[in-house]
Amino acid sequence: MVGRDTDADETDAASTALSDRDATLVESLLSGSHRALARVISRIEDRAPGYRAIVSALHDHTGTADVIGITGAPGAGKSTLVDKLALALRDRGDTVGVVAVDPASPYTGGAVLGDRIRMASTVGDMDVFFRSMSARGQLGGLSMATADAVTALDAFGKDTIVIETVGAGQSEIDVVRTADTVAVLVQPGAGDDVQTLKAGILEIGDVFVVNKFDREGAERTRSELEEMVHRRDGHAGASHPTGHHAPGAAHSAGAADDSHGVDDGAEEGSSTWTPPVVGTVAETGEGVDALLEAFDAHAAALRDSGELAAARRRRHAATIRTLIRADVGTLARDSITEHGGIDALAERVCRGESDPYTVAAEVLDPIERCVERATDGEPSGSPGPDADPGADRPSEKD
Repeated sequence: MVGRDTDADETDAASTALSDRDATLVESLLSGSHRALARVISRIEDRAPGYRAIVSALHDHTGTADVIGITGAPGAGKSTLVDKLALALRDRGDTVGVVAVDPASPYTGGAVLGDRIRMASTVGDMDVFFRSMSARGQLGGLSMATADAVTALDAFGKDTIVIETVGAGQSEIDVVRTADTVAVLVQPGAGDDVQTLKAGILEIGDVFVVNKFDREGAERTRSELEEMVHRRDGHAGASHPTGHHAPGAAHSAGAADDSHGVDDGAEEGSSTWTPPVVGTVAETGEGVDALLEAFDAHAAALRDSGELAAARRRRHAATIRTLIRADVGTLARDSITEHGGIDALAERVCRGESDPYTVAAEVLDPIERCVERATDGEPSGSPGPDADPGADRPSEKD
């Protein structure tokens, strides 16, 4: 699909009221229409007007799918492994949704690789829904659009949803926000990959996979990974959980962005999960059943410990922060435009007429006044992202 060249995660109105047409679209999706599912994900990826209301309406129908993230460096065999995973999941009766996050085109913003043909094993199977999406320049290849697509697939009724990321090293930490279980792939003899794991991505893995296990050096790579996992566990202490669901793990991994460091409920439900290292040969499907067993065991550990609910609560908190920041950013851009544009504001500073701090205060002043009026309970509420920040607008409750 071809995406639009738009600002990051543009927002339509903050209202989540469905139009009649979109309400029909949602009902069709919930009734099992694959065409409606595809249309909804297209609306989500394009950030088309009304997409937020659609995602909001679908949210009450989510929470039953197991979400698995597959990350790792390019060339590790992620796509082939996802193909075989989908086949194995179908063999046991699960319905499957796959979101493959590809590099973004610098011209269209859409996925460079498009709808790939690497999911050949399940072609024609209507119970496997595959979608290739653009990374949209987000670190780790994941954007809010990807998380919203997972919501749509979950509401549709998919039993398992697999997210395959671009494969950009340590920035793959972003996958933690969306997946319940994260598998990190490496290939034999990938010394640089193992060093990358030491740099930080090791902390997000719930399962480690040595793919292409029929190659020379596979056993050595698995031994190195097992040693690193046990060294990490020893450092954390046997009584503390490991993997990306460990209390504080999201915070430490995302220190550069405090939206990752949501601690709501972080101390609830201690899991003592130790990430296993599984060998696979994706080309032949060898080891895939063992990998599924590891995924199932991790999901059971999360549920039994109560950490699954806590982790999902942290993700909801991170999503709320992301959405609010996007909306405030839109309000700020609108206010900058009302003040003549960023170049005109910079020119004022260059001419010595003002300074950056005073200019920023002037731009934010109408937004701050709207917030103060809303806090004081005045009838004129704060504006939505599509409103003029300098003008009053009735709140959605009025």
